[in-house]
Amino acid sequence: MHLIDTHCHLDVADFDADRDRVLAQCRVQGVGDIVVPAIERAGWPKLLALCAEHGELHPALGLHPVFMDRHGDADLPALEAALAEQPPLAVGEIGLDFALEQDAGARERQRELCAAQLAIAANAGLPVLLHVRKAHDTMLGLLRRAGVQGGIAHAFNGSLEQARAYLDLGFKLGFGGMLTFERSAKLRRLAAALPLDALVLETDAPDLTVASHRYQRNSPEYLPEVLTALAEVRQSEPAEVAAATTANARAVLALPAPAAA
Repeated sequence: MHLIDTHCHLDVADFDADRDRVLAQCRVQGVGDIVVPAIERAGWPKLLALCAEHGELHPALGLHPVFMDRHGDADLPALEAALAEQPPLAVGEIGLDFALEQDAGARERQRELCAAQLAIAANAGLPVLLHVRKAHDTMLGLLRRAGVQGGIAHAFNGSLEQARAYLDLGFKLGFGGMLTFERSAKLRRLAAALPLDALVLETDAPDLTVASHRYQRNSPEYLPEVLTALAEVRQSEPAEVAAATTANARAVLALPAPAAA
């Protein structure tokens, strides 16, 4: 099976000590492609260099809503320039986090930054990787106005109605380690109810680890455990779910299949 981790921060310092070992283990586990979304402009050079060094890693560039204090006025034009110079796979990680920020003014600054990045993505013809917490309706409104080329709502935790709204806009929905916890009853019901062509796999490593590694660093090498959980809740064969989620990721991200051996 060839699996795609559609959201993994493999560039961060948490992996500096053993990144090569992690990548080797991913190959053993069948994790053949990993999408690496940016957090801030300062991290773009390291991220791009890492992806250039390893063919299975694919970059996304963007400004994360959780780290608003790290972003400056020059970052948006820098993003436009970076996309024009060396187009990444997607624009991300971008979005809205209203669970983190309750102040109305701060939420508006998040909204403005997200809208600007959606416009940049639309102009570049690139999909987006979305971080959304407690803000799905606001995000859906922004997406309807932006006209972006689809993308992925990562770590999706909204309602079935909101999920269908994303699907209508050409998005896929990312499911990760939280699906492996039996206590995640609502999330597991959602993953079972959605059409298979709506779903992609992710880890969000080093965060949101799987149940078997609770309280430890998450890793893309654990992606098969997410696959197993998704197949279990859908009462489907893992091979079927693997093939579908990989095809879904390739379609929404325009990610080519690996060359035949």
